[in-house]
Amino acid sequence: MNFSFQATVYALFIFLLCSVFAEDQILRADDSDGPVKVFILSGQSNMVGAGKVTGGGGRWGDEFIDPVVSVYEGAYDAEADYDALTPIKTLKLTKFGGTEPTPYPGGGTHVTRGFVQVKKTGSYQFRPGYGGSMRNIMVVNGKEVHRQEGKEKAIRSEVKLVAGEKVPFKITYLTNDANGLGWMDQTDVPGTLSTLVKHQGMYPYLVNKKGQWSARDDVWYKGVVTATGSHWLGVQSGRIGPELGFGHVVGDFEKAPVLVLKTSQGNRSLSWDFLPPGSKRFEYGGKVYAAYKESPLSWDKGATPEAIEWYAGKQYDDCFNAAKEVLGKFDEEFPHWKGRGYEIVGFGWWQGDKDRYNEAHAVQYEKNLVHLIKTLRKEFNAPRAKFVVATLGQTSKENAEGNEKLILNAQLNVSGDTGKYPQFRGNVSTVYTHPISQGGASNSHYNGNAQTYMDVGSAMGEAMVDLLRKDRGE
Repeated sequence: MNFSFQATVYALFIFLLCSVFAEDQILRADDSDGPVKVFILSGQSNMVGAGKVTGGGGRWGDEFIDPVVSVYEGAYDAEADYDALTPIKTLKLTKFGGTEPTPYPGGGTHVTRGFVQVKKTGSYQFRPGYGGSMRNIMVVNGKEVHRQEGKEKAIRSEVKLVAGEKVPFKITYLTNDANGLGWMDQTDVPGTLSTLVKHQGMYPYLVNKKGQWSARDDVWYKGVVTATGSHWLGVQSGRIGPELGFGHVVGDFEKAPVLVLKTSQGNRSLSWDFLPPGSKRFEYGGKVYAAYKESPLSWDKGATPEAIEWYAGKQYDDCFNAAKEVLGKFDEEFPHWKGRGYEIVGFGWWQGDKDRYNEAHAVQYEKNLVHLIKTLRKEFNAPRAKFVVATLGQTSKENAEGNEKLILNAQLNVSGDTGKYPQFRGNVSTVYTHPISQGGASNSHYNGNAQTYMDVGSAMGEAMVDLLRKDRGE
């Protein structure tokens, strides 16, 4: 009896446990199958992004000494020892790299050999070939630095080189496509993303186990206007913006997939280029400043203005109409989410540099920022969307003065926790970026320091998550 009773109780326990687990799984599945969460980021050039991925470089050329291509009979054979075989022909490459390298002769498997001599000691990455010719294996000083086979992605490794020292290189092409095109970059320059990640161990989630840049499969990045690109979130080019850190933070928080939609343009002011619809004229210093859709920027009080090609709010229209166009054809733009729908849950704004050069614009900045927040929520039919503002990194609370102080205070004031705008409590937050900036100024793009861009983006993401978590009662 006791055994039977215990067995019955145990079975009932397991049943209930499985039921709860199954219910939890269903709830999670329902949540993860919900609409795609959309975050719209905008601003000027620093939102576009200028964080350097590597220390710079470009097309290779005079770093390569005495390059010679040898042609071996037949298609590439992975079992063949091309160093031991006799070529059917050879050709000294008088031009290697640049835009018009010496053409390869064709007619077999191509292997190029020679020497590399860099001018600066450091770690280097090589990207041999272009298009089909990228399918090759490159070895520098005995180390394989590039391999791309078939449709697989290229696997690359850095190699340490000493200034002035000649070391051998070899490129074995795996297809009929072969040429002397190639690029190289130094990857250990302080402040670059490659140095931060691969030499200092920061942001380890940006690379996979093979040390290659990785991409998320739950966060998609789409850029419009000058913030171009459309791909799973990851390092795809030589520059990054705050979207990379931001996307990882919100992607980790949301159970549903995430779209980071960035629409931005450099050297634009909120009080002129990005002036939101509905903005009225204002007067300052004897001048009248344009209302939305008016032109020019300003004119003497009492004068008759002569319009120019640009108008107040032109950049607002261009940027946010482009964002609306993407969302208007959501299934076409993002076929992997077809039929799923989307929900705009947040906006991010990093801007203010150009306004600091015009006192009238700086004076008006807070009023315009408040209007921008309200207008974007209305235009995108997202009244509950959270809004995160980032300040200019070079501007400290203690030392701010003049126009920069006006803009900093305006950005800090709109944060809901200040109480100045009760309607923003719990749904607007400001990230004070000065403590996390690595130097430089907004007009110099913080010297291209990738850590500044990663940390500002991550901080904006954390501020966004904090607003969302409180709103959802988590």
